[in-house]
Amino acid sequence: MSNRNNQANKQAARERLRAERERQAKKDKVRRQLIVGGAIVGVLAIAGGVGVAFANMNGDSGGGAAGGDEWAKAQKAKLVKPANTGGANGTTVVIGKKDAKNTLNLFEDPRCPGCANFEQNAGGTVEKDIKDGKYKASYHLGTFLDANLKGTGSKNALSALGAALDVSPDAFLKYKFALYSKQYHPDETGPDKFADDSYLLKVADTIPALKGNAAFRKNVTSGTYNRWALEMSNAFNSFKDVTSTPTIKLNDTVLGTDSPQGKVAPSSAAAFTSMVDKALKH
Repeated sequence: MSNRNNQANKQAARERLRAERERQAKKDKVRRQLIVGGAIVGVLAIAGGVGVAFANMNGDSGGGAAGGDEWAKAQKAKLVKPANTGGANGTTVVIGKKDAKNTLNLFEDPRCPGCANFEQNAGGTVEKDIKDGKYKASYHLGTFLDANLKGTGSKNALSALGAALDVSPDAFLKYKFALYSKQYHPDETGPDKFADDSYLLKVADTIPALKGNAAFRKNVTSGTYNRWALEMSNAFNSFKDVTSTPTIKLNDTVLGTDSPQGKVAPSSAAAFTSMVDKALKH
C-alpha cells in the first residue's frame, strides 16, 4: 500500500528498506519508506500479497534519470487516444456489457507487487465475470511507482497497454494479465524491466492478438500512447480517496479485509467472489 504524505527523511527511508528485506522471509508487516520528491512512501508486506501505499504525484510524469527526455517530450506531444476509450482525454476505460448494472473499479499500477498478487489470484475470475455480465470493469491505472522506485516502467507499460487496448478490449485484458503474471512481473527491488520495449513485446508475444501485430509493435516502440499514459496517470491521481494499490471497488463499496492501513484487496478468487456477492446484496 502507499499513503500520500508530505514529509520525508531519506536516511530513515533507506534504513527501513534494509529492514524490510531482512524481515521479508518472516512475512512480518514492515514499512519501507522511499523519497518521492519530498514525500515518504511506505511499502507494506501483508500476508500473501504486497500492497503499495502512495503519495499523490499531482500529475506525475517524470521519468527519472532513464527515459526522462522521452517522457518530458510526451507531456507536450499530441494526445492520441486508443480505440475503446471514452472521455475527453480517453481516460475512461470501461470493459464489459453496456447493460451491466454494476461496475467494478480497479485502481492499479503496472509495477505494483500487490496488484500482481491480486491479478494472479483473481484476475481470471474478473475476466469471467465481465464476460458473464456480472459487472462491467472500469480501469484506473497510475504510474506513481516510477517516482517511488525510480524508472519509467509503469508509464511505459501503461503506454503499451494503450496499444493493446487499441487492438481490442480482450487484448488489453489478456496483456494486462500477462504483465502481472508470476512469469513476467518484475520484482520491485530488481531491474525496471517494463522500461524496456523489447521486454514488453516479449510478453505481448504470448497473446495471439498481439503476436506479430505490426501496428501494435509500432505503437509500442514509437510511444504512440505515451501522452495518453500520462493522462491516465493524472486521472488516477485525481481520486483523493484512493490511497493504496490495488484498490478494488464494486460500485461504491471497497472490497477487502480491514487492516490498520485500510482495506487490503482479496488475495484469492474465492475471497474476491465472496466479497463481490456480499456487496451485490446491499
